[in-house]
Formats: sequence, C-alpha cells, structure tokens
Amino acid sequence: MKKDIRLVLSSGGARGLAQIGAIQSLEEHGFRIRSVCGSSIGAVIGGLYAMNKLDDYTEWIKTLDKSAVWGLMDFALTGKGLIKGDKVFDKMKTFIPDVFIENMEIPYVAVATDVLKRKEMVFDQGSFYDAARASIAIPALITPVHHLKTILVDGGVLNPIPFDHIKPVERSLLVAVNLYGPVEGKHVEHIEPDDEEDEDKDKSGFFNSLLRIISTSDKKSLGYIGLLTTISTMMLSKMAELSIRVHQPDIVINVPGDSASTFEFFKADELIALGKMLGDESISNYFKEQNA
Repeated sequence: MKKDIRLVLSSGGARGLAQIGAIQSLEEHGFRIRSVCGSSIGAVIGGLYAMNKLDDYTEWIKTLDKSAVWGLMDFALTGKGLIKGDKVFDKMKTFIPDVFIENMEIPYVAVATDVLKRKEMVFDQGSFYDAARASIAIPALITPVHHLKTILVDGGVLNPIPFDHIKPVERSLLVAVNLYGPVEGKHVEHIEPDDEEDEDKDKSGFFNSLLRIISTSDKKSLGYIGLLTTISTMMLSKMAELSIRVHQPDIVINVPGDSASTFEFFKADELIALGKMLGDESISNYFKEQNA
C-alpha cells in the first residue's frame, strides 16, 4: 500500500541536489508525496517535483561541469549581492515552462524572507519562478528581490526547514530532508577529467578560486564572504536542529552540511547518489523502528 507523506525540503545551496536522490528513495520505498514545501534550493526542487518536471531538471543538471556552472553565473555590478541569479532560471525556462503554483499537480509552498517586515513570505499561488527566485536570494551572495513594495531574501534566513507551512494531508507522515545534517565525513569528491582544454582550465581555476572565497569548509582562508557564509551555516544548522525537535517528523533524511558548498552544482551525480543512499538508510531505520 502506498504511504502518503508531506515532504519538507530545507535550504542549503548545491547540497539540495541530494534532495533529488532522497525523493527517488522515498518513491522506490512506496511513499507517495502528497504535499511539498521548501526554502531556497528546497523551494526549487519541491516546486519542480510538484509540477512533474524534476526528471527534466535532473537530466539537465547532470550535464553541467564547472565551466557550465560558471557560465550560468550572472555577476552583479551592485553592492546588493555577488550574483543576480536570473541567468540560471532563464535557461531553465527554455525547457521547463513556468507554472502557476495553484495549478500544480500537488499542493506546493515556497518560503522567502521579507526583510522590511521581518517575517516569512509564503508563496502558495502565482509564478513558480518568481517564488523560487525570491526564496534562493542568499544574502550577500544572490541579489534580493523587490516584491510588492518590500524586499525578499532567502527563505532559510528565518525558516531553513519550513515545517509550519506544509499543506495538510489527512493520515500522512511528515518527512524532512535536512541539508544541515551532522558532519560525518560523507562529503563527495568530484573528479575532473584529464583532457580539459586550456580555456576550460583557466575558467576552472578561476571558479575554484571563487568557490574558495565562498566555501563553508575552507577554514584557512576565510575572507569576508567565507566568514559570513560559515557563520550563517552554523546558525542555520542550529535552527534546523531545533525545528526538527519541535515538529518531530516521522522520517528525517540528514545530508551532512559539508557535502558540498553553495555553488558546487557540478557535483550533481555524486550528490544525487548521496541523497539516495541516505534516504535508503533513513527509511530502513524507520521501518525497523515500526516493526520493533
């Protein structure tokens, strides 16, 4: 028998690709996702699932290497953020048309943060891409969104795992994918091909330098952005931990917080496999507890 679940997806940058593997694991174990809610990358993955386009996104994201990820970065010339964040969505729109949230196949909610009103902004209707763009606006990294006379930034700022905004489903389990899980050495290593062109090597070298600047794990060379990102991750990890304690989901799939840094989307294969493995482990533990 299918087991209905409400799925909550956390913020966490490129680690969110592990949520794809976690969803694959849930479906393979007979769970049926009836409602989904997310912050930041969780809002992106959740929305794509709700509109039945996650497979299309997965196929595309797996083709991206460092050079391709670099090509999707539209650097901002203002002091509001490092990246505008529009180019990647413009690319996605070429093969995944926009959908109004109220017309999605299952109930979906995206969460952003209203800076001026100091509260969460909940998107449960309107354009998916507008909601996702607001939800991923990581302060200092991705420029904020001006919306209805206010300013919106990343949903994870106030609610990294937005349990309290998931649409209710009768007799369903509550499941969360937490991208701020304990660091357990399960980070993924990405192996670069040996036959890169010189131009690609130059791009790769510059991209590696950028990643070092914003990395949450490079403690030896923390500059302004690196320090800000590291501190933010520490805070979000604690917030996520407390939120899980309060809401007590039936299943938590914890993805280690060091498994990828913010923009390492070129690790798609490895992160999806990691999410699938961790999903299998968490679901197996859940069934063992139920049968004990």
